[in-house]
Amino acid sequence: MTANKQPAGLEKGGFVLFLALVTLALLVVVLPFARPLLWATLAAITFQPLYQWLLPKCFGSDNKAAAATLLIITVAIIIPAFFLGSIAVEEMVAVFVAFRDGEIDVAAWFTQIHDALPAGVQTALDSAGFGNLEGLLGKAQDFGRESTGAIASQALSIGSSAFGFVLAFGVGLYAAFFLLRDGRGIGQAIVAGLPMERSVADRLAEKFLSIVRATIKGSVVVSLVQGALGAITFVLVGVPSAMLFGLLMAIFSLLPALGPAIVWGPVAIWLLATGEIWQGIAVIGSGVLVIGMADNVLRPILVGRDTGIPDWIILVTTLGGIGLLGLSGIVVGPLVAGLFLAGWTIAKEQREAEAA
Repeated sequence: MTANKQPAGLEKGGFVLFLALVTLALLVVVLPFARPLLWATLAAITFQPLYQWLLPKCFGSDNKAAAATLLIITVAIIIPAFFLGSIAVEEMVAVFVAFRDGEIDVAAWFTQIHDALPAGVQTALDSAGFGNLEGLLGKAQDFGRESTGAIASQALSIGSSAFGFVLAFGVGLYAAFFLLRDGRGIGQAIVAGLPMERSVADRLAEKFLSIVRATIKGSVVVSLVQGALGAITFVLVGVPSAMLFGLLMAIFSLLPALGPAIVWGPVAIWLLATGEIWQGIAVIGSGVLVIGMADNVLRPILVGRDTGIPDWIILVTTLGGIGLLGLSGIVVGPLVAGLFLAGWTIAKEQREAEAA
């Protein structure tokens, strides 16, 4: 018996080693397309209800339903995103050109704002060493001028990798089509093949789906709405580069607690200090009553349930994910945190059950 068990154990260990090596090899092979595949997976998970809704309207044809879903995603999301992004890039280039040509004098703006503050606030700033920033801001302007060449070289780099971007974008759309069509079956097969108890695998899969949907619908959609509301507000009060500020507000809206106030707050202060009183009050009112309330109203409707992740953990993991993975870290950071908490919660429950 012992002699028979040893070869069986050796064969089982060899098969596990083979699985580990071939999985690692697959990850290395698809690594250049990791980001488009990630976003294709996220899109398939997020828009799976739309695919299921279109399926009976396409007479049960999986291919037609997946193609119709991709068409809606392209028309409603991708094309507007490219259009708005091009406008924001043009405004960003205009800002850098203004810095280079000296049309934007940040030191003069700071002096104007400083002189408009109450005397007590001015004294406090001066005593804290923040009352005279002309030298520091001058260095910032020099850095902006010097970075123009770096920006130009980066633009050349982006142009040279345009083919790579188009290829990655095409791979993402191609993968999204099949993930929309076959994603549910693939997910069930992955869960069934995980080397863990089926109940644990099901709970982790449910947590994975809930975090992805909460991040996409409750964070990305809300941030886009808040960025759009901010851009509209800036256009109405006459703030230059309103689209760029709206894009920045959408990005900062992904951060819990801080949110879009990081953008509209300094803009409102600048408007008030430069004599644009009603414009500054309008920005504050819109930021508190409209932009801020959008998060409180839309997030519960879109998310539907709590992910169980504290806000401070979402903030830290989102920032860490962005630092490591760029835009993909917005989803990957909270996802890792949610799976970490879910895994340790399940381990605690199992330990308590065994002790009982």
